[in-house]
Amino acid sequence: MHSLPFSDLPLSSAMLANLDKLGFKQMTAIQAQSLPTILDNKDVIAQAKTGSGKTAAFGIGTLSKLDHKQFQVQSLILCPTRELAEQVAEALRQLAKFSQNIKILTLCGGVPVHPQQSALKHGVHIVVGTPGRVLKHLKDRRLKLETLNTCVLDEADRMLDMGFQEDIYKIIEQMPKQRQTLLFSATYPEGIQSLSQTIQTHAERITVENEAKSNSINEYFYQIASTDKLSGLIHLLAHHQPNNVIIFSNTKAQAQKIAAQLRAENIHALAIHGDLEQFQRTDVIVQFANQSCPVLVATDVAARGIDIKALSMVVNYDMPHDQTIYTHRIGRTARAGETGLAVSLATEQEARAYQEAEREFSHSLPPKSPAPYRLQAQKQTLLIKGGKKHKIRPGDILGALTKEGGIAGKHVGKIHCDSQQSYVAIEKALLEKAYKHLKNSRIKGRKFPIIPLR
Repeated sequence: MHSLPFSDLPLSSAMLANLDKLGFKQMTAIQAQSLPTILDNKDVIAQAKTGSGKTAAFGIGTLSKLDHKQFQVQSLILCPTRELAEQVAEALRQLAKFSQNIKILTLCGGVPVHPQQSALKHGVHIVVGTPGRVLKHLKDRRLKLETLNTCVLDEADRMLDMGFQEDIYKIIEQMPKQRQTLLFSATYPEGIQSLSQTIQTHAERITVENEAKSNSINEYFYQIASTDKLSGLIHLLAHHQPNNVIIFSNTKAQAQKIAAQLRAENIHALAIHGDLEQFQRTDVIVQFANQSCPVLVATDVAARGIDIKALSMVVNYDMPHDQTIYTHRIGRTARAGETGLAVSLATEQEARAYQEAEREFSHSLPPKSPAPYRLQAQKQTLLIKGGKKHKIRPGDILGALTKEGGIAGKHVGKIHCDSQQSYVAIEKALLEKAYKHLKNSRIKGRKFPIIPLR
């Protein structure tokens, strides 16, 4: 079923042309199973893992019935974290390119309220946000949902895990009763069923089971003493030689400690956890995504929304407390049919809990390489203290480096522009040249501070 073309759906020619331009040729399983129901304006509760194409499923459905002439909130998409909300918003902006005037706004914590209030005042079509900040704007009467026709809960299971259930119900109370509600979840705990029964009407249940089977994840389990975990981790990294890896820890302090220990062993690692300021989290995520840092040590909540299409390896340095979190973690590798690797390190107590779930643990690691192992990025990131608010676009930065700076485009990596600042990855050999040029040149007629991130 997932090989059906998008042209089989009742979509406008402009939307189909844009989908084709974006490379959307055939529907994934979740798209093929959910889109006909979504386009029929019915409620849907769908179980599908990250990377299955669910954002495009609810995005296409939402955009297809949007009245772009009415500058009022017609769709609200709730996400568990700012990182995921920003990714969803960016994906929707790409899908919305079939129309010139669709306004999409993110409402998330960790950033100033006033620019969000100004954007709401001027009118938006779609709001993508986290429950806490959305609720704040509703209480302040800056955000009004009287004209809403579609509500989407993305990664609903994680929102419940993070304690957002009460906020979600308060937000739902502000919506018209006549609306379409779409609920997407990677797992299906009891709370999801209760949530669906409360906020949805005759929702069609969709479960994509064959999607997980089509993704090939090689799973390895090792029982190891807690004092040997760091050396065991380095041993396994040396054995598998991943291009990039996310290492999961159960605590913030442990994540910070592991990253520091890896750096001391010549392995370039950064930590991400809830104690970081939002700008620090963004710095870390961008560096990992643009290949300026190959190793990310993360807690579960902080890792939500990190979407790396080609992730070589996931490591459970600490075993998660339940199977659903384990599923979320390893689902970050083997995206879109690729092969991935998941390695788990467990103490005797942790292994005993997982053996009850029919996991077999090895007591010996693979043969050790005689050569010392090091893992360093080939690129480094420059932070430019200017962004979209200063009318800076990726093409402006690329032009400044290639046309004026004499750096070939092949040496420039990903460029990411936020509201107030931008990031560009540069091959390390040319970093100093790029830094000096950008520091002394103008972008959009202005000089901006340039900071190398390490």
